[in-house]
Amino acid sequence: MRAIAFFAVMSVATFITNHSQAQDAAAGEKVFAKCKACHVADEDKNKIGPSLNGVIGRTAGTHPGFKYSKPMTEAGASGVKWDDATLTEYLKDPKAKIKGTKMAFAGLKKDEDLANVIAYLKQFSK
Repeated sequence: MRAIAFFAVMSVATFITNHSQAQDAAAGEKVFAKCKACHVADEDKNKIGPSLNGVIGRTAGTHPGFKYSKPMTEAGASGVKWDDATLTEYLKDPKAKIKGTKMAFAGLKKDEDLANVIAYLKQFSK
């Protein structure tokens, strides 16, 4: 009986956790509004920051035509690639992930916002 109760609780907990981490690109577009002053995702155009078009899978510090900080290019040279996990860590606290980055943004604090903005970026990274 205890085993059944345990598995029932674990199933509910897993469902709630997975549901709360679901990615919503439409919600991510709203979160991305915070990024638009410096970045573009729907076209390959650099602004104050590099284009985020095609960012998923890209090596850090490598978008053509953008002058990155030395720490960002070093991060790329050391193997940092932008995937879900790396972007989540970076967007939560950019200066902690890559010390010396030029990005002035303080970061996104809500896990839901992080997941959603990454879902939004994925639309432009195919």
